[in-house]
Amino acid sequence: MSDLPSRVTIKEEGPREGFQIEPGPISTTRKIELIDALSGTGLKSIQIASFVNPKRVPGWADADAVVAGVRRRPGVAYSALWLNEKGLQRAMAAPDLELRGSLSTTTSETFMAHNTNRNFEENRRVQRNQLALYQHHGIPVERIGVMTAFGCNFEGDISTQQVLDATQDMLDIAEEAGETISIVSLADTMGWATPKSIKRVVGAVRERWPEPRIALHIHDTRGLGIANAYAGMELGVDLFDSSVGGLGGCPFARLKGAAGNVCTEDLVFLCEEMGIETGVDLDSLIEAAQLAEDIVGHPLPGSLIRGGSLTKARAAILQ
Repeated sequence: MSDLPSRVTIKEEGPREGFQIEPGPISTTRKIELIDALSGTGLKSIQIASFVNPKRVPGWADADAVVAGVRRRPGVAYSALWLNEKGLQRAMAAPDLELRGSLSTTTSETFMAHNTNRNFEENRRVQRNQLALYQHHGIPVERIGVMTAFGCNFEGDISTQQVLDATQDMLDIAEEAGETISIVSLADTMGWATPKSIKRVVGAVRERWPEPRIALHIHDTRGLGIANAYAGMELGVDLFDSSVGGLGGCPFARLKGAAGNVCTEDLVFLCEEMGIETGVDLDSLIEAAQLAEDIVGHPLPGSLIRGGSLTKARAAILQ
């Protein structure tokens, strides 16, 4: 039985997701231009940079300059990604960033080695240290993220039990430190998810832990991004990461050229046509997606970049 939410919250990750994988070079000015455009669409949460090793992710060598240059719009939360203490220190030194702690793991130890150069045991140590650091600096810890929750290009199909075990691992670390997790984020890092597996995994996680809110981070690698998002909505999922124009992709996912996150404007369009509120102005978002395409200099996979909204199409017919 479907349980569609009345409102969906979208965390825009296009700048961080996109500029980490584009061959570039893309100037700092143009990165800021896209973020400023997204700020005017009604989106309330935008991940604008990645404080990671520039040797591994050269597209974010200018993260500090980008964050400093963005024009802050009231009511919009600007965040960044970091993977270690050095990255967190950079984020803390940046102006006007929303700092919220998250514990992160994967179901696939092979992918973890490629993504962070750790094994499971090393990651547990790192997450405990990160959590202690968050608490020392008064940074709230509300979220855990489980990558490769639906499949892995290195290890293949991922069982529901692997997802539950990985989730339990991070919840245990949070509980040890007296933290209560309010969001469990499940990531289809390499685009293996289908509507069937979305319902299987989300259903199992919700049955095991009914209290936390479930978020989905869906990649559109095999064209099922929107279908998978809708499958999540049918189970009441109301929090999604997405990427304007479909920018991005994981640089360590062993699949060159794979699509990035589910496209933000396509997701907003789906919600709009289903009567689900997002608070986002779709036409402004489409313009931002077209700007993103101009900035990267090649076609992006988003459908509404070319198709436009039905609101405009209906209005044109009535004229």
